[in-house]
Amino acid sequence: MAKGILEVLLVDAKGLSDSDFLAGKIDPYCMIQYRSQEHKSSTKHGAGKNPVWNETFRFTVNGSDLQHSLVLKLWDYDTFSRDDYIGEAKINVTDLIAIGMEKGYKEQHPAKYSVVLADKSYCGEIKVGISFRAN
Repeated sequence: MAKGILEVLLVDAKGLSDSDFLAGKIDPYCMIQYRSQEHKSSTKHGAGKNPVWNETFRFTVNGSDLQHSLVLKLWDYDTFSRDDYIGEAKINVTDLIAIGMEKGYKEQHPAKYSVVLADKSYCGEIKVGISFRAN
């Protein structure tokens, strides 16, 4: 059974699709989900297609599931209407958690992941670092 803390470093994003045709630059934020847990990054007002966050989020791992994945959904904050969905990245962390359980700690340095829509069309990239510490 995997038990510990999964830490996610949300670094930045590049080349995000622009959904604000009339309003100017997009105001991106990221919803990070691990199983039933969810965290929201800060909104980068006016950051446009290349926001920088450098924010860290922690998730409790407590389960025997064989599959573990993070889902990062990118949104464009809108003041007077519904926020616009930009796309998402899915990151499989099963091996990272397994090695972390075996060795006590495992880190994956920040890497780039494609941000895509449901039809897998490319919408930009997101850079994320991940670590797991067993307890």
